[in-house]
Amino acid sequence: MPVPKVPAKGSVTRRGFGVLRVAIWEEPGIFALSVLASMLYGGMTVAGGWALGWSTDHLIRPAFERGDVSGGTIAALISLFIGIAILNAIGVVGRRLGAGVMQFRLQATYRRRVTRQYLKLPLEWHHQHSTGMLLSNANADVESTWFVIAPLPMAIGVIAMLVFATVAMFAADVWLALVGCLVFPLVFVANVIFQRYLQPLATRAQQLRADVSEVAHESFDGALVVKTLGREAAETERFRGPTYALRDANIAVNKARGMFDPVIDGLPRLGVLAVLLVGVGRVRSGGADAGDVVQVAFLFTLIGFPIRALGWVLGELPRSVVGWDRVQRVLTAEGGMEYGEARLTSAKAARLQVAGVRFGYLPERDVLAGVDFTVEPGRTVAVVGPTGAGKSTMTTLLTRLVDPEQGAVKVDGIDLRELARDELAGSVALVAQTAFLFDDTIRGNITLGSDTTDYTDDDVWDALRIAQGDSFVKALADGLDTRVGERGTTLSGGQRQRIALARALVRRPRLLILDDATSAVDPQVEARILAGLRSAVQEDAGAATTVLVIAYRKATISLADEVLFLDEGRIQAHGSHTELQASTPAYRDLVDAYEKDAERREEEEEVSA
Repeated sequence: MPVPKVPAKGSVTRRGFGVLRVAIWEEPGIFALSVLASMLYGGMTVAGGWALGWSTDHLIRPAFERGDVSGGTIAALISLFIGIAILNAIGVVGRRLGAGVMQFRLQATYRRRVTRQYLKLPLEWHHQHSTGMLLSNANADVESTWFVIAPLPMAIGVIAMLVFATVAMFAADVWLALVGCLVFPLVFVANVIFQRYLQPLATRAQQLRADVSEVAHESFDGALVVKTLGREAAETERFRGPTYALRDANIAVNKARGMFDPVIDGLPRLGVLAVLLVGVGRVRSGGADAGDVVQVAFLFTLIGFPIRALGWVLGELPRSVVGWDRVQRVLTAEGGMEYGEARLTSAKAARLQVAGVRFGYLPERDVLAGVDFTVEPGRTVAVVGPTGAGKSTMTTLLTRLVDPEQGAVKVDGIDLRELARDELAGSVALVAQTAFLFDDTIRGNITLGSDTTDYTDDDVWDALRIAQGDSFVKALADGLDTRVGERGTTLSGGQRQRIALARALVRRPRLLILDDATSAVDPQVEARILAGLRSAVQEDAGAATTVLVIAYRKATISLADEVLFLDEGRIQAHGSHTELQASTPAYRDLVDAYEKDAERREEEEEVSA
């Protein structure tokens, strides 16, 4: 059975009911149980009204007329009302529990769907959406979509209560029931006015939640910049704007609800007053019994609750529709990568081919404009180029974070687009210049939560040894169990890079891509890392690794078997470092400039120390 469709256009109420249909379709069992419990509650509540009227006519009034009350009468009253109260309590617990479970299950389901969609969508889609917006979609928008579920089973269940109460009122006295039912059209009119007034207010409040999340994320992420440049006051002021706007928007929403709620609460009470006024006259004229008036009046006080419950649902519909639209913009976003069925079966070093690759972030400008090169298995190749040449973009293509607009990237002769999902991750590892660490232990950051049967502590220490990180980890009080803090704040930049490198090495990749991944370590340590990589390849030739490194330092470049000089989106020259120094002036000038800049920085660090 297909998922019900929510109308893309129409009134808020119509679209809101579409969202409710989806909720019921997603959780039919829990919904049915909670509605049954709510119907039990509604039935027992109406039964209480009937019991009150029946007791008035058959027990209480005769007792007053006789002048005494028998023990049997009291026992009957107590038994009747206790039985109704117990069944009523069972209904209350059932509907509340069912509604809560249904709401939280739906929220969890849609958070997972949004997160899976984030992982599925290509990197370029993420570049077009702020982190704050993505956080809001996965959290606040999902919650807003399903807030309406909390009162939904109760509202549907108490419709039965409304029906039972209406039938009971007409059975007691038709004229009194007709007088009281005049309030129903008024409730409908009040709801229509409320929906039209609230929708734009709810839409603005939901958008402002995303704006606040975006500013907050930027502020926390850029804490170092804010602190070092003394911009705390300016950042506080920047945060104040959207925060105060969100405050005002939420106040406006609650003002609207504050006006609507008393109207819904008051209309049934107007019905009660009308029933009492007319009922007194009918009792005097003999057209109705006192018990009938008591029963109808009491039932009208009960009608206020189902009307109120329906008002809760209708009042949440605008926010639910807004949240649904924002979540659906993510779930229906296009651009997900297609995968094939091919597998990488070899355990040896990978062969990398880049054939006629063209890629650009903007239609009118190519970052890579026809790149061609091949890296043979087991070789170490350095890619050198000026800033903006497209080096980091090329690494995203080699790991298929994005696909080329033209050309192909192949591993072992297979186009990356033909590989099965997750197949590339088992053979290729990327270590970026900015090392990201989770708020976890060193072991957890290297294994990323993999089972101990996948990576033992010996595997972790071997990877750390090659990455030149074993010595500083051993010096820590808790060793591999040391927590590194959010983004690895307790470690230096070079230590974070070595942990990130060990994370890649522990997986024994057949192709290792280093995007200036050792820029924060000393040149001597960097040389030992690359030497360790070469030694590991030679010691374990059966599982050798092909290495592609984005490099700047001469010491790193000189260790490569081959150098590719990338400039203006193309490979301008290739060969050994010595050959390019002699044959390509642009390459020589660039490498010399990098070397002089590195020497200057080292001198400045020595002076400041």
